[in-house]
Amino acid sequence: MAERSSTGLLTMMLEPTPAVAMTLPAEVREKLAELELELSEGDITQKGYEKKRGKLLAPYIPQIQGVDPSLQIDNRIQASSQVALQGSKSNKSRAANTRDERFRSDLHTEAVQAALAKYKERKMPMPSKRRSVLVQSSVEACTPPDTSSASEDEGSLRRQGRLTTSTPYQGHSHPAVEHWFNRVIQGSSTSSSASSTSSHPGGRSVTTTNTTAHAALNVNAAATALADLMAHTQLDNHSAPPDVTGLSERSSHHAERPHVASVRGVSRGFNHHTSVMETADGCEWRGEGSLTLIDGVPVNSRVSNKIQQLLNTLKRPKRPPLREFFVDDFEELLDVQQPDPNQPKPEGQQMCPLEGEPLGVVTNWPPSLPAALQRWGTTQPKSPCLTALDNAGKPVYTLTYGKLWTRSQKLGYTLLNKLSSRNEPLLVPGDRVALVFPNNDPVMFMVAFYGCLLAELVPVPIEVPLTRKDAGSQQIGFLLGSCGVTLALTTDACQKGLPKAQTGEVATFKGWPRLLWFVTDGKHVVKPPKDWHPPIREASNDIAYIEYKTSKEGSTMGITVSHSAMLAHCHALTQACGYTEGETITNVLDFKREAGLWHGVLTSVMNRMHVISIPYSLMKVNPLSWIMKVHTYKARVAVVKSRDMHWSLLAQRDQRDISLSSLRMLIVADGANPWSISSCDAFLNVFQSRGLRPEVICPCASSSEAMTVAIRRPPEMGVPPPGKAVLSMGGLSHGVIRVDTEEKLSVLTVQDVGQVMPGALVCVVRAEGIPYLCQTDEVGEICVSSGSTGVAYYGLPGMTKNIFETVPVTPSGIPISDRPFTRTSLLGFVGPDSLVFVVGKMDGLMVVSGRRHNADDVVATALAVEPMKFVYRGRIAVFSVSVLHDERIVVVAEQRPDASEEDSFQWMSRVLQAIDSIHQVGVYCLALVPANTLPKAPLGGIHISETKQRFLEGALHPCNVLMCPHTCVTNLPKPRQKQPEVGPASMIVGNLVAGKRIAQACGRDLGQLEDNDQARKFLYIQDVLQWRAQATPDHPLFLVLNAKGTVSSSASCLQLHKRAERVAAALMGRLNTGDHVALVYPPGIDLIATFYGCLYAGCVPVTVRPPHPQNLATTLPTVKMIVEVSKSVCILTTQAITKLLKSKEAAAAVDIKSWPTVLDTDDLPRKKSPQMYKPPTPEMLAYLDFSVSTTGILAGVKMSHAATSALCRSIKLQCELYPSRQIAICLDPYCGLGFALWCLCSVYSGHQSILVPPLELESNASLWLAAVSQYKVRVTFCSYSVMEMCTKGLGSQTEALRLRNVNLSCVRTCMVVAEERPRIALTQSFSKIFKDLGLSPRAVSTTFGCRVNVAICLQGTAGPDPTTVYVDMRALRHDRVRLVERGSPHSLPLMESGKILPGVKVIIANTETKGPLGDSHLGEIWVSSPHNATGYYTVYGEEALHADHFNTKLSFGDTQTVWARTGYLGFLRRTELTDASGERHDALYVVGSLDETLELRGMRYHPIDIETSVIRSHKSIAECAVFTWTNLLVVVVELEGSEQEALDLVALVTNVVLEEHYLIVGVVVVVDPGVIPINSRGEKQRMHLRDGFLADQLDPIYVAYNM
Repeated sequence: MAERSSTGLLTMMLEPTPAVAMTLPAEVREKLAELELELSEGDITQKGYEKKRGKLLAPYIPQIQGVDPSLQIDNRIQASSQVALQGSKSNKSRAANTRDERFRSDLHTEAVQAALAKYKERKMPMPSKRRSVLVQSSVEACTPPDTSSASEDEGSLRRQGRLTTSTPYQGHSHPAVEHWFNRVIQGSSTSSSASSTSSHPGGRSVTTTNTTAHAALNVNAAATALADLMAHTQLDNHSAPPDVTGLSERSSHHAERPHVASVRGVSRGFNHHTSVMETADGCEWRGEGSLTLIDGVPVNSRVSNKIQQLLNTLKRPKRPPLREFFVDDFEELLDVQQPDPNQPKPEGQQMCPLEGEPLGVVTNWPPSLPAALQRWGTTQPKSPCLTALDNAGKPVYTLTYGKLWTRSQKLGYTLLNKLSSRNEPLLVPGDRVALVFPNNDPVMFMVAFYGCLLAELVPVPIEVPLTRKDAGSQQIGFLLGSCGVTLALTTDACQKGLPKAQTGEVATFKGWPRLLWFVTDGKHVVKPPKDWHPPIREASNDIAYIEYKTSKEGSTMGITVSHSAMLAHCHALTQACGYTEGETITNVLDFKREAGLWHGVLTSVMNRMHVISIPYSLMKVNPLSWIMKVHTYKARVAVVKSRDMHWSLLAQRDQRDISLSSLRMLIVADGANPWSISSCDAFLNVFQSRGLRPEVICPCASSSEAMTVAIRRPPEMGVPPPGKAVLSMGGLSHGVIRVDTEEKLSVLTVQDVGQVMPGALVCVVRAEGIPYLCQTDEVGEICVSSGSTGVAYYGLPGMTKNIFETVPVTPSGIPISDRPFTRTSLLGFVGPDSLVFVVGKMDGLMVVSGRRHNADDVVATALAVEPMKFVYRGRIAVFSVSVLHDERIVVVAEQRPDASEEDSFQWMSRVLQAIDSIHQVGVYCLALVPANTLPKAPLGGIHISETKQRFLEGALHPCNVLMCPHTCVTNLPKPRQKQPEVGPASMIVGNLVAGKRIAQACGRDLGQLEDNDQARKFLYIQDVLQWRAQATPDHPLFLVLNAKGTVSSSASCLQLHKRAERVAAALMGRLNTGDHVALVYPPGIDLIATFYGCLYAGCVPVTVRPPHPQNLATTLPTVKMIVEVSKSVCILTTQAITKLLKSKEAAAAVDIKSWPTVLDTDDLPRKKSPQMYKPPTPEMLAYLDFSVSTTGILAGVKMSHAATSALCRSIKLQCELYPSRQIAICLDPYCGLGFALWCLCSVYSGHQSILVPPLELESNASLWLAAVSQYKVRVTFCSYSVMEMCTKGLGSQTEALRLRNVNLSCVRTCMVVAEERPRIALTQSFSKIFKDLGLSPRAVSTTFGCRVNVAICLQGTAGPDPTTVYVDMRALRHDRVRLVERGSPHSLPLMESGKILPGVKVIIANTETKGPLGDSHLGEIWVSSPHNATGYYTVYGEEALHADHFNTKLSFGDTQTVWARTGYLGFLRRTELTDASGERHDALYVVGSLDETLELRGMRYHPIDIETSVIRSHKSIAECAVFTWTNLLVVVVELEGSEQEALDLVALVTNVVLEEHYLIVGVVVVVDPGVIPINSRGEKQRMHLRDGFLADQLDPIYVAYNM
């Protein structure tokens, strides 16, 4: 051992319990303890506490002797190593005197405070929330949760030091003490992080933060840091965002905590720890200028300020140095965390398995448990077995051994012989039976349990189901089902309280099998006949009982325990605890499982002990009840959890006359919880004065699978003294034990759980992978081999093999023993003196980036941050979720109803900082939920797996959320570095070498298409109308339908011509040739007639959507803008709209005095214009087409007469339109292809158009489809918004439509007019829904057009069906197309956008080099065609813009052809299909608009892809839009559901975007449905949304700023 301690490996500090001699008189100690309590409960202020305490201690200060801290460290090392070496009496007593100050269990709280003090004041943007969300909905949310619901390890965190003393070291005189004491008074040990150096011998100063480094963060450095962090986002060419990098003004002031003078008793390096209890209000009482960590930003501050703050707080993510390796672009790897070469590694020898002492042979030990019951029941029938208490703590009933024996026999007999179904006995020996007993009825449970054992049935004790939706209740149902349970035993009272179905029977719980309920205290239990005797056999390997256990994931397993194991375990416990016949024991634990069952039901009967059972409900009412019972019954043993000790501390001041001197063992059942030590310390500290001897506290470690693993023996057994270890958390996170020497902040103090059980063999193995034996200084999973462990998981042979039949091996692979071992799920190691130490549980293990953290430790750190004010102690859940191939830590706590928003936010920020400092790990998400809303485990506690489930499903409904993906996600792929582009020539050569053709395609050649097209004779569309008015005057061209489906107006060729003439006559006198005229009409014949009237008069028409009367504020400015930008000299419109334009409401939105002349065309005189205007050349301007793009840019394009005629001819040929045809159009007639189809095509081709204004669908969703069916239309056009209205509005009504004879089998092609990537999901669901009405699945297709050419692709009537390909979304981000199979990961379906129109040529060009690209390469789509627009019509006629978009030539290859750039990314792919001309068909796939793409981390993202992922992430997300702002990704989601769900979305949105797109969301905005603006084509206006967000106009429900 000496060598080991010199290598600094495993020097355990062994600290025998302090001596009882106290220097302070008992009454003073008592008063001090009382003060602590008052402080902890907030009854007095910190100041009052200091004052009173100073008074109490004043008389004694000179009497307390101490050690100079500078000497203490050597002395400590020497003492501990001496103990380890010789273990002789004298050394031990000496070690007792040097109570090592690092064992103080309140150290953690101080560590947290110091860690927080280290942080300089950082502002974080506070989330903003709509006020209504703050009002908690349920009334019960405001009732404080029963304190009981404290988690299992409730003891966790009131860290108190102990009041101990020591004999003075010779040679130290008092002056030294005084000098030292004065030093303490100058700066209390925790009031500033710096002063802690004085109190931590050997510690480093914490404050030496590198301030110079902070100062160096000048603007440039900050700017580059930000730029790196946000990785190459190109800012869109919209208004430049404000500079967000001005970090300089607040960079370097390192906030130092003031040294507040205080007498916190005697400070720390000193040996007498007068107990220090941390204040409930956090860091300290606040002196002037003290440090408030984060001031929340007022909720209504401008969004941009918040983003500014957010950017200021984003540090560069902690990124491990990357190895130099080549990353293939496609296998875009996540950063793999490289292990830190300096991380600690185990250096000890390989451990040897540890043997417990042999099981002693006991004469006349009963051969089985039923035999013991029979013995005591017949020989000692009067001796008490179990006393049950009511909620007032009064004994209700004492069960004697005689009664237990006779009642169990009765029940056993009844179960086997009196229950039958169809004349068969219902139960046979070996059947499983559920035991459903409430926690306050131990008597009935015991009778039922032993009744089953006597009848050789297998009891399966479970919790009482309270509601049909208990957390985890479904899993219990699966367990009962798999065990084949058909009968449940319960009490009469309990049965009455169970939820009932209508029939009066007990309701079937979710997931449960059908059960018969049998009441064990009812009249059906009968006395067995004289000749019936239960079979009392020797303990065998048959199953005795099944104990349930819930795994980390929430699934419930049944652990089978055999009769022989049950007997062996009772034997081992009896020996280890020194139980004797007739002892009295108080049991506070759940008697249905684990330690409560083992001690209070099984071992007690073995030894004829008397159990006083304290129900949980009584503990809630009176936490002191168990101590009173120990006192009243002079109990020798008490079995408790650290939570029970903690509660009794809070209540102990009411009691004067309690004595715990009778106790010889206080068994702490959860002693394996690392934080139980603080409860033990604090409890001893208070109750030592009431007769509690320090050495009777016996922590033990157990698990459901292995039963009791180790227990500290009672003092009379002559075992070595207890030990404690102060371990470095950093070491533990690497699975290595390092006794902590320097870093004071992150330490874990653990106490031992005693020695291994008698007859057991214990070893420690690696927790993951092959069970190799650990080294002596390595943490691993403890495994046990003994006759007293569980045998299997019922019905799960695979898992059983893993857990119950582990074979530990040496590093060379040799099994260490031929006996199988059981894994205990406890993580720990074996210390000196063969003491077992446990540092955590497998269930709470979270492995983040290769380091292990324990959930309990994180809970403790969170609680050490002033917990009392904001959250309930013990109502904190910590778990990890897997996001982007690593575990991420989530902390959920219940918030007190009276905590304000800002307080909570501040608390959350500090918790994040504390966890970061102490555990060196980032928290991914911290959520606060309203009081009482976390799912409870049966005995209080939080049901962790259910909480995690709700978090992942978005059903937690938090009231506050803070996500920190920026700080903890460190494994994102490296940002893509743009490679210098390959030149266009090499590109072509490369394609030729690879055998790839250059990507270009064209529609059919117009020249070769000989059609008898009469209209071709005319150069101008208005001439075609005049010709038709003469040739076929009565041929109907247009029918307009109203909402009822009846024709509201129609026009034949002649009627249209006449109306146009009237308009022309009105214009000719007033306007000049070439003037621009705005046509502001609702969809209808008026619009078409005035359009032709303008052409007749030689004016240039501009169609404008009329303003919406209910929404003038947003729609009227657009009208005004188009009128102004198009330089219209006159507005033609209807009477109603004329009034609207000049109304008072309009005046509020725009300047109505500046409208040009407004002509109302409703009542024009019937007069003919003198003569028609003939344009001199077809290149003259025919009309202007204005449209607002999705990026919010208003762009008008010029269409010449030649282009207009070419467009009509192209569409006519593609769709085979003739005068005998009818087509139905449900589109807006104001721009693009919608305008052409509505106003131009019918006149050119002579077919009849049935016009359905999309607005009418709002009042009658089936209008368009009914019209298609009624007129038996073969070709129809619609927009995405129309299709969406139909799928949403009519999805459930297809049956009703069929009854109205709606039949869509006539439709050959239904085309969606779009300027975007085809929305496959929508078109497919439309086809599916209306398949029932005869719609052919091949009919639906999409078109593609854009500003430079409104119709590039149209499916038409001939040619192959549109094809779909799947591309890899990750490759797409790198501007590559990689075709993959359907269903492969990261695949994205793309549908071809119809066929290329006749006369249109398309090529794919590189956006940067303007060189041509090969087949299946992603680039910009360029188009050349006679119907290209001739240019933008803009106010200042920006020639550069014009030339670039409309007249571009390739930089290489065919450099002569003039192309127009569409601004869309896409690719061409030659398919196996043949088109009409017999050639192989080239399909054009549109990926998305270049203007819309987001450049993030050097990659190109299409918003729609991120939005699709987000919409899928939660059922309540109705719509989503994303945009970037100063390199942050902002996600706006519309919430369709209650506002409670708003905060659930934050984490889900962040998760899905990380997982699927490797992007960190900066801001999540939750808004009401309908907030995301959409244009007439159904496209999202993301830039409008962005402007609204930045101007604070969205009225969001919640805005979360991810850190």
